[in-house]
Amino acid sequence: MTKYPLFRRCLPAAAILAAALIGTAPAGADDAGIYAAAVAAEDRLPGDRDRDAGRKPAAVLAFLGAGPGDTVLDLFAGGGYYTELLARVVGPDGRVVTHTNTPYLKYTGEEFIARYQAGRLPNVDIVVAENNRLRLDPGSLDAALIVLAYHDVYHVNLEDGWPPIDKPKLLGELFAGLKPGGVVVVVDHYAAEGSPPETGNTTHRIDPAIVLADFEAAGFRRDGASDALRNPDDDYAKIVFDPAVRGKTDRFLLRFRKPE
Repeated sequence: MTKYPLFRRCLPAAAILAAALIGTAPAGADDAGIYAAAVAAEDRLPGDRDRDAGRKPAAVLAFLGAGPGDTVLDLFAGGGYYTELLARVVGPDGRVVTHTNTPYLKYTGEEFIARYQAGRLPNVDIVVAENNRLRLDPGSLDAALIVLAYHDVYHVNLEDGWPPIDKPKLLGELFAGLKPGGVVVVVDHYAAEGSPPETGNTTHRIDPAIVLADFEAAGFRRDGASDALRNPDDDYAKIVFDPAVRGKTDRFLLRFRKPE
């Protein structure tokens, strides 16, 4: 199996941050137990459970369909909430590649360090790669998950170290990294139908039609959608960090597959 950079090799970046801070298929009913067990694990980080009600992780994991022995990418994983759950799902014979970058670490660094310190998740490989510098070994992944982050490919903030992302390059790298038949699940905040891509830079939302178009242009085919995270009471005009909607936004789940 291809080895990605381990946490100890990324530790200098984490230490600097700490100082600054001083093929898969959708799961069937018979498989649901592994996702419920991952969520119910007693040794999850404090605070993770507080997010479960809004995120419904068992439903998201089931929609992804990863299982024991798989290699899964958590792209723009931030503090690693889903990385930890995936690590429990794929088990000791699987791997999770968790990706982050310096801007995400700036906001999630304490959680990031707590999650991976002292070998808590030994089947997780950490990749710290800045925008436009992600490299994946071809054909190495069974599945990938992008949670509340794809809108950021349309986000630009040079002062915060977030240059424009080359979207075809990113999705091309993801396409090449997946095995034939591998899947990608995208979870994100709804923007109003017909909204321009710029909502990724303003309200941090995105019209799912944009996601569909991007992935299809990269060679993926549509493989499913889920309403598990719908909330009709969401106000699309509000930025997702507004206390009135934070953690309660209307969210879509889309699944794409790399052709066999």
